Parts: sequence; C-alpha cells; structure tokens
Amino acid sequence: MPGEDPKVTTAAVAPLASGRLEALMAAVREAGGRGPAPVEKWDPPDCGEMDLVIKADGSWHYMGTPIGRPALVRLFASVLAREGERYVLKTPVEKVGIQVEDAPFLAVEMAVEDAADGRTLVFRTNLDDLVRCGPGHALRFVPGGAPGAVVPYVHVRRGLDARLTRAVHLDLMAEGEVREEGGVPMFGVASAGVFFPILPAADLGLETGADVDFSE
Repeated sequence: MPGEDPKVTTAAVAPLASGRLEALMAAVREAGGRGPAPVEKWDPPDCGEMDLVIKADGSWHYMGTPIGRPALVRLFASVLAREGERYVLKTPVEKVGIQVEDAPFLAVEMAVEDAADGRTLVFRTNLDDLVRCGPGHALRFVPGGAPGAVVPYVHVRRGLDARLTRAVHLDLMAEGEVREEGGVPMFGVASAGVFFPILPAADLGLETGADVDFSE
C-alpha cells in the first residue's frame, strides 16, 4: 500500500491483522520505529488492553497467533515500556496494555569483554539488543524450582529484563567466583566493577576465593 514501510507490510501479517493492530503499527512507525523510542517523554491516553502476549519463550502472539515477522516484533519492542507491574506499548497518541508471561526478552548469547580496568559481561538478546552488564544493567536472581536453583535476569532498559537461556545461564555460572559480601562468602559474578552475588558459597560447598567449573 502507498506510504507503508516495505519491510513491515500489512500483507505480511494479514492472518492476524485487525484495524486496531494496523492503527498501532502506523503509530509506532510515525514515532520512529528504529531502536528504543523515547517513551518516557510521552503521556498519551490509556486505551485499555490489547490481546498481545509475549510468551516465556520470547515469541510474540496477537489474538493467539504467533507474529512471525522479526521486523514487526522489533517495531513493537521499540515502544515497549513497564509501568509498575503492567507492560504497555506506548506511542505519542495511545498506550495499550499487553501481557508478558515471564520477561519480555531472552538473553541468548554472552561474551566477556576484557579491558585494563576489568571485564564486562556482554549479553545479546533475542531481538539483538547488546547489554553490557554493570551499573544500570544489573543481574538479578530469583529462586528456581529446586533447592539451590536460580533463574537469572539482566536488566535491558526502562524496567525491562531479559531472562538468560539455559545455555547462557551455564556460561554465566562458569564465570563465577566467591567473594565476601557483608561478612558472608557469596558465589557470584563480576562485571564492569560490580559483583552480583548469586548464592551463599556454603550452598555450593565453596570457600572464599574459589572458582567453579560448570563446564560439565
């Protein structure tokens, strides 16, 4: 159609398109649609909820149908924000709530960036954001389903986290070490000058200064 972005056409999402979805797509394009938008500067009217869900596996579904176009997912992710416990897609003209089953992003790859002042852990998300772990991009760990198990997340931007995949979780643990935090030996990881404790070292049978091999 005339005036449409050729990379994200209505025809490409015809099986799941609706008037409301098309209007939101147009508003996002008008707002920029390339990289994270300045949503904190906008105060549009709240237009309620939209039947759009980000699944725990990182896939996006509209009205129960997967959105198969990565370009469209990135378009929506560029205006994704969190307000308290609510996730919203926010443009200059409207704001709609969506559902997120776990975290809106997945961390699918990790690299170690060495420098003279120390190392930084760099994560790539499923939408190709690069996140340098450290101040402003903290790691957090929530209890898993088994004793001693944890689920790791890294903060991406404006209240939005990425959950580490199992493979990246193992890569992270392989970088772990033991340091004292508040007088208690803690197993954790360091990045950009910040130490992120994961578990008490005693839970893993470790001592201060020990490294752990999680390669097997």
